[in-house]
Amino acid sequence: MDHFGALGAFVQAAHTRSFTEAGRRIGVSSSAVGKAVARLEEELGVRLFHRSTRAITLTAEGSLFLERCQRIFAEYEVAKRELTQAAGKPQGKLRLGLPQLGMRLMPHLIAFQQAYPEVELELEFSDRLVNVIEEGFDAVMRIGEVDDSRLMMRKLNGYSHRLVASPDYLSRRGVPSRPADLSSHACLRYRYPTSGKLDPWPLVMKKGQDTLELGQSATSNAIEALLAMAEAGQGIACLPDFFIEDAIAAGRLVPVLDRYISDHRTFSILWPSSRQPLPKIKAFVSFMASRLT
Repeated sequence: MDHFGALGAFVQAAHTRSFTEAGRRIGVSSSAVGKAVARLEEELGVRLFHRSTRAITLTAEGSLFLERCQRIFAEYEVAKRELTQAAGKPQGKLRLGLPQLGMRLMPHLIAFQQAYPEVELELEFSDRLVNVIEEGFDAVMRIGEVDDSRLMMRKLNGYSHRLVASPDYLSRRGVPSRPADLSSHACLRYRYPTSGKLDPWPLVMKKGQDTLELGQSATSNAIEALLAMAEAGQGIACLPDFFIEDAIAAGRLVPVLDRYISDHRTFSILWPSSRQPLPKIKAFVSFMASRLT
């Protein structure tokens, strides 16, 4: 009999005041119940029952232990009910970690809320590399390749960067025809908030060239700020294609140097592989994959 079974045998013996009746109720012999109780007494260092040839009665320590055991079994029953309900439909809190770029996914996240109203979203937007398991995230959406055997992964649509500027800026400063021209332009750069490093622009270099001087005008750790400055004619920005498609379609921004860009970045959903995914996680992964693959 395992430890949990021994606790159950003790509780039944306490309720029936009989090892024989306790054994009948849980399907074991009276001697098995007696041995389980004896092991508990030895482990706890107290006597749980007064024994006689006719009956058993709880000691003061046994009464206290019975109260604790009843709470344990009550909590166990509540947990079983909750998990049974959870297995039926997506519900409960879903804690998600997303990069700052994930703000552009809000229409999809809102649509998920509307499709699954019993799931409560808890969103954390950050470009830091969160620890999915240790920080208690149900799932994260991450950019780039991931090599972590503790995580399951579903790849979504990737994206690329494009260099863009406003028509007004290009009319004033000219249209760059090759990457080297960028040294004389106002370049709007993204700076990673965690490392402080500038995001390199994915430009194809000349053979033997590994660096490119950019005429830096402004930096920001918020892509929305770079977009606003680019649309206001303050310079050329390197931004994700899905982030600027509306501005390009409306004529507020114009792509430049497209043929010199070599860039593709992976976007994935990750969740812990150490446990069976709950319905809320399965629903979220399937929903986002249906929209972004």
